[in-house]
Amino acid sequence: MALLEVRDLKKYFPVKKGILSRTVGEVKAVDGVSFTLERGETLGLVGESGCGKTTVGRSILRLIEPTAGEVVFDGQDLLRLNKEELRRVRASFQIIFQDPFSSLDPRMNVGQIIGEPILNHTQSSKREIHDRVAYLMKRVGLHPEQMSRYPHEFSGGQRQRIGIARALAVNPLAIVCDEPISALDVSIQAQVMNLLAQLQEEMNLSYLFIAHDLSVVEYISDRVAVMYLGRIVELARGRELYENPRHPYTRALLSAVPIPDPEVRKQRIILEGDVPSPLNPPSGCGFHTRCAFRKSICTEERPLSREVGNGHWVECH
Repeated sequence: MALLEVRDLKKYFPVKKGILSRTVGEVKAVDGVSFTLERGETLGLVGESGCGKTTVGRSILRLIEPTAGEVVFDGQDLLRLNKEELRRVRASFQIIFQDPFSSLDPRMNVGQIIGEPILNHTQSSKREIHDRVAYLMKRVGLHPEQMSRYPHEFSGGQRQRIGIARALAVNPLAIVCDEPISALDVSIQAQVMNLLAQLQEEMNLSYLFIAHDLSVVEYISDRVAVMYLGRIVELARGRELYENPRHPYTRALLSAVPIPDPEVRKQRIILEGDVPSPLNPPSGCGFHTRCAFRKSICTEERPLSREVGNGHWVECH
């Protein structure tokens, strides 16, 4: 049984207008997303900005309440739990935020930030919390002597390490990594990626790794899901997806990944037009307005996700 099963997840944001704030429409940020996450696995979730990746991650944890769907984590449907039950489950399911500065409370020092989850979820003494925080700081590459410092006294890479230590504080089973390296320098990105890979191997962690950089996702992910306009349009094992992309959108994304060899020339696939608005998505296949292979059925019927190989799913006519 998978550690996490997401079934037909939807998140619609109401659009209100006028003095009476009447709802005049809905932004379909996530529109029927389904996937599984196995124990010890990394599932990469990629797509361009605005496709709904971050909304998926936050909806799963109920940091924002989903509109519909099922999220079964370790045998429990998270969407049916009350506040106290959800609080207990969250000890096993943590998140690393994209911005390593705004996600840390500037009024708390590092020891308090990392120790807060331990204080909330365990019956540990002050000495045990102090020792646990010191261990975690060492583990993520920080000095325990820095425990009394505040977030503004650290660099961006160090602040993200603090965020990672906080996520690890209560020994979670899974972590949502919401673009954890996009705000960091390239040299620091590699260090943080290696740290996450080491921690996963040591602690048997499961990652939902959200990113827009396909080369980063290729490095860390066992499987990759490609999102477009609130839906997963292709899902496959990492190597299979990169060597045999089936969806036109996936092919276009991969053609944009630079190759570190000046002698290798790549044919770039340039997509037509702009991404449609999730407030008024097109009928049929959401990608048909930009697809070079569209047919009449693409404008009329939404394609169903079907398996085209060993664990390779694609949503395309």
